[in-house]
Amino acid sequence: MRFMYVVVAEKPMLPNPALREAIREMADREVKAGRMLDAGALMPRTAGAEVRIKDGKLSVTDGPFLEAKEVVGGYAVFELKDKEEAVARAVEFMQLHLDHMPEWEMSCEVRPFMQS
Repeated sequence: MRFMYVVVAEKPMLPNPALREAIREMADREVKAGRMLDAGALMPRTAGAEVRIKDGKLSVTDGPFLEAKEVVGGYAVFELKDKEEAVARAVEFMQLHLDHMPEWEMSCEVRPFMQS
């Protein structure tokens, strides 16, 4: 099964060097094991654009946008056997953040891809 992890934070922060190294080590291990298929950190919302449908019309707005309560900061795509394994890997990833930057409040949403 494929799962997407969506990392969300109320206040965007950059990881400190120790956390970056811990994440790199974990990512290297997961890629070598064939479990992590893709991952990335996202640039700030100011660098993006929003395409929206509202009242039956399309609009495009360049960033920055109105302040959001939460901001998606990154993602990863994994190929894993089941939801339990996906949650266990997400817990490990979040534990790295808790160990290295406990002041960073964030979440990691774990969502399976639809099967066709």
